[in-house]
Formats: sequence, structure tokens, C-alpha cells
Amino acid sequence: MEGLRELYQEVILDHSKKPRNFREIQNTRHQAKGHNPLCGDKVTVFATLKEGKIQDVGFQGSGCAISTASASMMTESLKGKTLEEAATLFGKFHDLVTGKLEPEGGTEDLGKLAVFSGVQEFPIRVKCATLAWHTLRAALDKTEEAVSTE
Repeated sequence: MEGLRELYQEVILDHSKKPRNFREIQNTRHQAKGHNPLCGDKVTVFATLKEGKIQDVGFQGSGCAISTASASMMTESLKGKTLEEAATLFGKFHDLVTGKLEPEGGTEDLGKLAVFSGVQEFPIRVKCATLAWHTLRAALDKTEEAVSTE
């Protein structure tokens, strides 16, 4: 189990230091801002849709390692997914980080996102891990108000 935990930490640190899809997407109607006042994380998520699928997704902002890695891995996981598939993935991810889904079972369809299973041991970090996801939901819904974790 210790080797697995080290691998998880390595993946999170890699995405934190070299986030994927860390960029603004120009001319998109789907964008939203999010903020976690407790931790200071700030994120803007951009998405483009085509034929009911997430064609592209990117983000910009600043935050802790968990927040940045989660946003980075979210963008990789959601490209090409339908809105329904994205909502299902967010639900499973949320259940994982809040402890409603056991890391030992039921995480196969989360892929690399399963590395966030350790977050459930630190409830204060759940908001860091889910900020980008909540912000993406607001972007897809074209919500004008900034997302806040408080």
C-alpha cells in the first residue's frame, strides 16, 4: 500500500508542477471562475462543446498542488466525453474524495483520477480537489456567478 501511496503522490506532484491544458480557450461561450477562499485557490475553466461532447477543456489560475493537479487531470479525463458522461465521472470523483466510494472497489472507470483517493483522509482538501469540477459544471451551465467553495 505504501508503494501505491508514493505513486499517487508522484502523479499529483507531476500534474501540479506541469499542469496539462493550462491555457485559455479563446472565443468559447463556456467559461466560469471559481474560488476557494479557505485555501486561496482560484481557477477559470474554459470548455468547447461539439455535438453534445466536450471537444476541448482548459484552465488557468493558481492554487495548491491538489487543486492544480485535479484541474489538470480533469481536463485530460473529460475531452471527448458527453455531458452525461462528464456528470457521471464528476459524481464518482466526488464520491471518492468524500469517502462515499471506497478506493479498493468501484474506481476502475475513474482511471488516473483514482490517485485522489487519499484526499478523503483530509476533509479540508476535498474543496481543493473539487473546485475545478464545480467550476466546469458552472461553465457548461453558463453560470455567470463565480463558484465559491464556501
